[in-house]
Amino acid sequence: MATRTDSRSKVGAGARDRLLLAAGQLLNESQDGQVSTRAICERAGVRAPTLYHHFGSKQGLVDAVVNYGFTQYVEPDGDAGDACADPVEAVRDGWDRHVRYGLDHPSFYVLLYGQIEPGTPCSLTSSAEAMLLRLLTPLARRGRLRTGAAEAARQIAAANAGVTLSLIAQPEDRRDPAMSRQVRDTILGSLIVPEPEAGEARTGVGALAGALSAALDAEGAAALTPAEELMLKEWLRRLT
Repeated sequence: MATRTDSRSKVGAGARDRLLLAAGQLLNESQDGQVSTRAICERAGVRAPTLYHHFGSKQGLVDAVVNYGFTQYVEPDGDAGDACADPVEAVRDGWDRHVRYGLDHPSFYVLLYGQIEPGTPCSLTSSAEAMLLRLLTPLARRGRLRTGAAEAARQIAAANAGVTLSLIAQPEDRRDPAMSRQVRDTILGSLIVPEPEAGEARTGVGALAGALSAALDAEGAAALTPAEELMLKEWLRRLT
């Protein structure tokens, strides 16, 4: 009863916000990621029809909670990554925050990836890839990627999620944080070319192809038809 009163007393907290808060708290407390509609409504101080009005179903509420909680690691300070002077460091930091989030909130994380269906893209993974793409595109323009920015983002996001799930599956006293750092540095080393020395320009075919591909993604090619631009991007992808 005290929890219900606390939820109702939150200044400016509407029924939708109270439901999100209640579901998030209960999911975090749950050992198996399962909570009942009744428990959520009791903690939020609302009736079941209110939940259905805002979210359609209990699963709709759970999806909203997971989306909100998980995306906090993607952009914790607005667009802090965009302001970072070194995009490589921003990618490294994002990787580490992703892993920390998964280990700090294993129920949320496993709940998210346990719901993935074959052939259905994960919206949260897409958010992570979009953040990575913003950080990697400037590197591609400078010829510092060994593949296209979009492909690099996909590979980093996939490896990041795989490492996080692997660590969650290990007993806490046997988790090795160094494994995450090793995989992170191996992946980034395979995709990102080191910064050239002062006064040195990257003139290799692959670097130039990557830079042109990134420029086309951002600006397009008005002189080409869509089919020609698609063909050019495929050639550039192979050269990169």
